[in-house]
Amino acid sequence: MNTSLFHGNLVASNRIIYTPSPFAKANLLHLQETGALQAQKPHTSKRDHLLSFLFFVVEKGSGTLQYQGINYLLKQGDCVFLDCALPYSHCSSEDLWQLKWAHFYGPNINEIYAKYVQRGGEPCFSSPRVESYGLLMDELFAAAASDSYVRDMKINEKLSSLLTLLMEESWNPDTNEIHTGGKRNLLEVRSFLDTNFARKITLDELADTFYINKFYLTRLFKEQFGTSISTYLLQLRITHAKRLLRFSDLSMEKISQECGMNDANYFSRMFKKIEGTSPGEYRKRW
Repeated sequence: MNTSLFHGNLVASNRIIYTPSPFAKANLLHLQETGALQAQKPHTSKRDHLLSFLFFVVEKGSGTLQYQGINYLLKQGDCVFLDCALPYSHCSSEDLWQLKWAHFYGPNINEIYAKYVQRGGEPCFSSPRVESYGLLMDELFAAAASDSYVRDMKINEKLSSLLTLLMEESWNPDTNEIHTGGKRNLLEVRSFLDTNFARKITLDELADTFYINKFYLTRLFKEQFGTSISTYLLQLRITHAKRLLRFSDLSMEKISQECGMNDANYFSRMFKKIEGTSPGEYRKRW
């Protein structure tokens, strides 16, 4: 780890260049660099082919970002989250910006970023919770600067909190006009599944109940909730089965019926597929 205060012609910055432990690098979300900067004059920074992901928040001023062939205008309150393996550049305007940032990586970060994009996450977005991002950057900096023997775990915790906040920002089906582009909101369909999962539910029944074409329903449900109707139903049923296995003495046959899967063999196969163990083995563990 290297903590440095840098004051040059282009920026004044307080940054930490961090080297994670081999354990952290192999198993945790880990930090590469974090800090805060104040631009001293307009300038452009360019990067590409970095094994890193970058998050930064604009706390004051304005500037631009070029990423994947698109130019984004950035202002106070805007956030950036991007994959540094792809070429990008950013530049402060005459209204010199102040940023807080973190470069980081992790074993599953590529899959996490792919899910972020799938959920509708953008490289740049304006956030009403900009203070939360600034606070997280401060906490991340403090964790990296500490001499705690669990420093890498604390850094992992802060980066996980950052990704959780980014996922929340990337997609919110409750705000229909913003996130479904005027398309029909399917919260009522999801609520119906939450209430009725313990019985057989067909796609035709859902389509008839909610007066919607079943093919359109299938596509729109996945767009809004990030999973298919069948997968969502299965998750509900397996979760209920786990409760019954832990807190009841019901037989496997009865549990399969209570979960909307009347075939006990099918229930057992699906449970093992999701949980990696049979229902009977799961019950014994608890």
